[in-house]
This record gives sequence, structure tokens and C-alpha cells, in this order.
Amino acid sequence: MAQLIKLQDYISRYETDIYRYPTQYIRLKKQHWGKWKQEWEDQKNGDAEFLKLQEFKQMVEGKQGIFDKVKDFFRRDQAEEESEVPFQTEDEVPAFTFHSDHPMTEDELKQDFLNQLLAFQLKWASSTITAKSYIDDKYFDDVKLRFLLQRFPDSFLVLYEPVFLVKNAPVDMDIMVASPTAIWCLTFLEGNQDAVYIGSKEHFWEKRDGKDSSKTLNPLIALSRMEKIIARIFQLHQVEFPIKKAVVFRDGYIDYPNGPYDTALLDKRTFNDWFDQQRNLNSPIKHMQLKAVQALFEHTHTVGFKRQGWNADNNLLIEEEEMD
Repeated sequence: MAQLIKLQDYISRYETDIYRYPTQYIRLKKQHWGKWKQEWEDQKNGDAEFLKLQEFKQMVEGKQGIFDKVKDFFRRDQAEEESEVPFQTEDEVPAFTFHSDHPMTEDELKQDFLNQLLAFQLKWASSTITAKSYIDDKYFDDVKLRFLLQRFPDSFLVLYEPVFLVKNAPVDMDIMVASPTAIWCLTFLEGNQDAVYIGSKEHFWEKRDGKDSSKTLNPLIALSRMEKIIARIFQLHQVEFPIKKAVVFRDGYIDYPNGPYDTALLDKRTFNDWFDQQRNLNSPIKHMQLKAVQALFEHTHTVGFKRQGWNADNNLLIEEEEMD
């Protein structure tokens, strides 16, 4: 699961120490996944309710609506609410909660774990030990954000809609993904299945959806702005790290035969191949990757406030608010 290191203009603990938190995240993830899997296997081998439910699922395989109703009947009373993942110590150990929803397979268990890990990531991307930002609820249900985080490897660092300060003015960006080998500037196009975007050098592209036709702002404009800002920052901080660009439309097609040579046009035909290439990099986090991100952090805009209960005299945090 990729790491969300910056979200909009929210305060992020990655900003406080980019060389610490990425490796700590990976360690915590492995540690807690091991505990989850062991607890699930123990329950699977010895829980009569689990075995009973498993037999029933096999009996009604393919009838998901019926299964969901019976599944609720067997659910344990102590199933806890899945709202927040509190931090318990200065090391930010996440208190992941194993839910007794009886996932039948390891894949179902992994998905349940990744969903809680997503909430944990949003926490890290909107708070530090001493401060926090108000996070928009929309990000908890953001399909695009969930896709990027849950499908990319741990070594990929995501800046999602970050805000940069350019000549003291805030500038909204799209998406940046720092892989171990390059930083990708991504802009996503939206549309129905099999819609077509007609690319051009003009200020607007044409979108064709069945018999309907409309215009949308040329996405290459935003990508070019992102690339220029990043290149300027890298030059200022003497960072040598490749910058790549891509327009993404996963559900339909991009028709631009003579498109720009330096920008990947990823649509229904090409996105999966590109995505598999990224996922198969199989590379750990690199020093230059972190140096590049640190340079970007020097120019991001951040809005946050001190947590209530922070005692500057003894550096202790009263975490009552975390237990809500």
C-alpha cells in the first residue's frame, strides 16, 4: 500500500521527518498484518461460529444477498466501530482492530486490513504529534485516492492535491507520485465507460460520450505547470530526479495520435500495462527519492493548529481527543 505523505494543505507528519516515517510505516504495517493474519487463522481453526458461517457460505455460494443477511446474524456483539485508528504512543503505533466479520479468505482479510490502514494513513496525512488539520470527509470515500494507495507498493509516496507556494501565492496541484525511480505528475480525466477524449494543442479538449459532446480544459496545461514548478524546486535544491507526466483515463479512451512525446496518455488500452510496470519495480525506498520529496516539502503550503492538551513544558500530549 502506497504512503500518503501530503494531502491538500493539511499538516503531515512526513513533513516533520521524511527520513523516518516511510520506513516506520512499512515496519508497522508488516507488524500488524502479521498479528491480524495470526488472529484470523486462530479464529478460523477454532471458532465454531466461523466454521458454521463458512459452511453456510459454501451452501449458498453465488447468492450474496442471502449470505449478507445471515452473516449479520452470526456477527459477534463486540464488533467495534470502524471510525478512527488512535495513536497510542510517541511512536504512533496504530491500534488496528480485528473485526469479527469472519472473512472467508485471506484476500478478504487483506482488504479489511487495507481499509483500516487507509484511515490510519489519512490520520498521518492530517496530523503530527503536536498539531492537526481539519480533514474533509470526502477523502475517506475518495475512490481515486483509495485506488492509488491500495494498489501501489509501499515504496511509492503520494502527494494528493497538494498546495504549493509559488512567489508566496498558493497553487493547487493535481497528483504527484514519487516512485523509487521518478516522480510522476498525474492528472485524471473523468467520464462514463467508453467515453472518448479528443486531444489537441488547443486550450480545450473535446469529450465525446455517445451522442453527447462537451469541452474540457486541456489537462496538459496543468501537467506542464506541475512539471515546471517541480523542476524549479529541484534545481534550487540541487536534486537530480526524473520528472514524468501522464494523463489518465481508466474508463475510456484518449484519441491523440500526434500527442506530446514527453507525456504518457494512459487510457483503457494502456493504463494496466503502465500500472503493472510501476507495481513490478520491486525497489525499496531510495535516498534520492526522499531527498526529492524533502525539497518539495520546503515549498508546500500547510494549515494546521496546535492540539488541545499539548504541554510545551514536558512535551507530553494528552490524547483524550484520539479516543473519541
